[in-house]
Amino acid sequence: MRVQGVLSAIALSLSVASYLPAQTRTLAERLGHPKDAKLLIIHADDLGVAHSVNAASLDALDRGTITSASIMMPTPWVTEVAAYARAHPEHDLGLHLVLTSEWKTYRWGPVSSTSDVPSLFDSTGTLPSEVETVVARARPEEVEQELRAQVRRALALGIRPTHLDSHMGALFAKPELFAAYAKVAHEFRLPFLAPRPPAGVSMPGLTDRDVVVDSVVQAYPSVTREGWKQYYLDLIKGLKPGLTEMIVHLGHDDAELQAVTVDHPDWGSAWRGRDTEVVNSPEFQKALKDNGVVLVRWRDLQKLVAM
Repeated sequence: MRVQGVLSAIALSLSVASYLPAQTRTLAERLGHPKDAKLLIIHADDLGVAHSVNAASLDALDRGTITSASIMMPTPWVTEVAAYARAHPEHDLGLHLVLTSEWKTYRWGPVSSTSDVPSLFDSTGTLPSEVETVVARARPEEVEQELRAQVRRALALGIRPTHLDSHMGALFAKPELFAAYAKVAHEFRLPFLAPRPPAGVSMPGLTDRDVVVDSVVQAYPSVTREGWKQYYLDLIKGLKPGLTEMIVHLGHDDAELQAVTVDHPDWGSAWRGRDTEVVNSPEFQKALKDNGVVLVRWRDLQKLVAM
């Protein structure tokens, strides 16, 4: 997921703020930790895109070097993840809700049919490449229908999702899209990624029972290859009390993933290889321990939502 610019887009597009009553205890306290604990979800996006992505991400879950991951239901390799999810119900696997298909030659469409959600297709018969196209064309009622279809497909495959989030941040880009996202999450009684908005701005559909993430961090194209590991170590060192989600994009830099991400270096095969190397490195694990980071999962937050 790419969330750069998401909060600024929310700030520009929302004009009416609703009041969310403050919790009497911090989220950390509700989870049984000191009130000023640095809570961190280390979360891998994009499972289902390729075997390479699945292999690296599921290995990291098994190792415990990430705490969570999310699955893209319209993608070709989703049944491999579903088999893993059925065999490992204890692991934290959510759904990476999809309205875009960004790779140059490797494309997918919605779970729903063309006749049910025509505004979600581009001229080639797949989901569009850019979030801007979704914002301009997608009808909120069709978005809601497609999100619901993705959750139902997961359930049909035996996946019991722990949470929902948004591929490429598309569901954060317009108030009506966020409202559809929140509505579907509430229907299925699931927590969902909701970054804390700027002061005075709220997200439509968000309630005082929902978990708000204080900070979302990830690597961006401005990070150099040479400085990749240090970038993540600095992120860990700079964590503040509250809940942070660190989004990583894992994969093996092999022929399959290079073909999937051809001509797309940002979030591409080499990028994912670097992320995989970093999260599995001793330096990364040491930084978490040295900085007193408390690792949490969406499954932990799901229990709060169900209360």
